[in-house]
This record gives sequence, structure tokens and C-alpha cells, in this order.
Amino acid sequence: MPSTPCRLVLALFGPTASGKSAVAGALAARTGGEIVSADSMQVYRGVPILTAQPEFPTRLVAIWPLSHEASVSEYAALAHTEIDALLDAGRVAIVVGGTGLYLRAALAELDLPPAPGPGVRERWEGLYDERGGEASHALLAERDPAAATAVHPNDRRRVVRALELAEAGASLRPSHGRLWTEETRQPTIVFGLDMPSEELDLRIAERARAMLDAGAAAEARRALAGPISSTARHILGLRELAELPAAEAHAALIARTRRYAAYQRKWMRRIPGLVTVSGDRPTGEIADEIFEVARTRQHVPAHRAG
Repeated sequence: MPSTPCRLVLALFGPTASGKSAVAGALAARTGGEIVSADSMQVYRGVPILTAQPEFPTRLVAIWPLSHEASVSEYAALAHTEIDALLDAGRVAIVVGGTGLYLRAALAELDLPPAPGPGVRERWEGLYDERGGEASHALLAERDPAAATAVHPNDRRRVVRALELAEAGASLRPSHGRLWTEETRQPTIVFGLDMPSEELDLRIAERARAMLDAGAAAEARRALAGPISSTARHILGLRELAELPAAEAHAALIARTRRYAAYQRKWMRRIPGLVTVSGDRPTGEIADEIFEVARTRQHVPAHRAG
């Protein structure tokens, strides 16, 4: 089969449980490329089951301890280094993620604010917990009205982040729309895995059961027993699996994963130039389609995932 062009990034996005990792592995085999993860939770060590870390070699997986306070800007610098190194060596970079902002940060030069300094996030979290969501949101409205319009008072994580940014002179809602442009650092084709909601729901339920059977609850308890950062605490199902009985934990994990998948699908609709491929097919067939588009540089018409 003909080789793909040099200096090409193949980016693959899609909702959780859509089979991105398997497709990426098949693409790596076809192209001779390597995979770079764009997942905000797979960066952590000690939680391979909870974060569905791939079994095959993938860069930027398990690079930080759970105590590390992750930031998009820190991740972006690492991702750019890995991608550029692969391209300089004449290899295809396959960037795979379920975290939309991490994927975008890996592919583009974004004007990202630095991570908060020591104790800053904890201070704003303490204020939110003490004063409540409405009062904290009112404070945000005073400091950054644009960000306040985009954040619900009950969304503790985003209110806290918006207050951090406002204090640093930045904004959760910057005035420019560069995040959603097609501009990338390197020649890139972005593919999105789409599938019927019923099929995705079935896969989510099956994966939740497989995670429990593999020991995800014990993994969650170990993670929470040691030092853990505020960013690592957002690992999907972490607290539910650690604290709830098995049946309740299973149901809670399914519900949270479905909500997250719906959020990821919204991200898919925002990605300009996305080449959508049907994900409810054999992995090899999906990889072959992506490979052919990459080989010929033909961007097939994308449709809205939904």
C-alpha cells in the first residue's frame, strides 16, 4: 500500500468508547507512524484502567504522578515537541484524544495562560465552597462579565478556573475565536469518529462493566488514598467507584460517561474542517478509510455528528 505524505499529522477525535485507541493502533501499523495522546486524564500514572490507557506504545501517557497539577499550556509544549520530533524523523504523527482542548492545543499555537501558581486554585476552590456558587459567580461577573455569561454558577470547576484566569489578567472567554479556526502548526487532517447513539450507549455500558471487572474500584481507592491534584480528581468515575457499592458505582459510571460523551460530541461539531467517518464498523475498515484520505489528501465532505 502506498505510503502517506511526509510531515503529516493525523488527528483523531471522538466520544469516549467510540474506539479511537484501536483505530489509532491500526493507523500506526499502516503508516509506520506513532501515536501521541491528547487526553487530559491519560497523562496520569497509576490509573490505567480508569483512564482507559492504551496497551500499545503511546506518547504522553502516564507521564505525571497523580499529585501533579496539570495545565493545558504545559501539555501543549510537550505535545508540540513530540509531534515535531516524529515529523522531523519522517514519520506520521497520529494525535488521538477525547479532550477537545488538549487536541486543539496539540495541533495549534494557542495563546494559553500559564498554570495557576501554588495554592491559587485551592484558594478559589475554598472561596467557592465557603460562599457558594451564586456568590462566586457574582464575583466572576464583576471581574470578567464575558466569562460569567458562559459559565453556570453550579459549575464549580469552570467558575474556579474563570476566577483564576481573571486574576491572572486572562479570560475563560477570550475575545478572539482562534480556538475554532482551521489554523494548525503542521499539515493536519482531523478525523471524527461518529456512530449512532444507541451503539455508543451500548459500548459505554460494556466498557464500564469491563473496567469494574478489571479492578477499577480498587484502582480508584488507591488513587484517592495518596496525594492527588485537583485536576486528577476529575478522572471520570474516580469518587463513585471508590465510595459506592458495585452496582451503584456501575450505574453512576455509565451515567457520567454518557454525559461526557455528549459533551465530546458538542466539541466535534465545533472543529472546523472535520472529516467525519462512521465508527460502527470493523476497526481495520475505519483505519483503511482514514489512511486513504490521508494518502490522497482528499477531504471528504464532513457532516455534523449527532
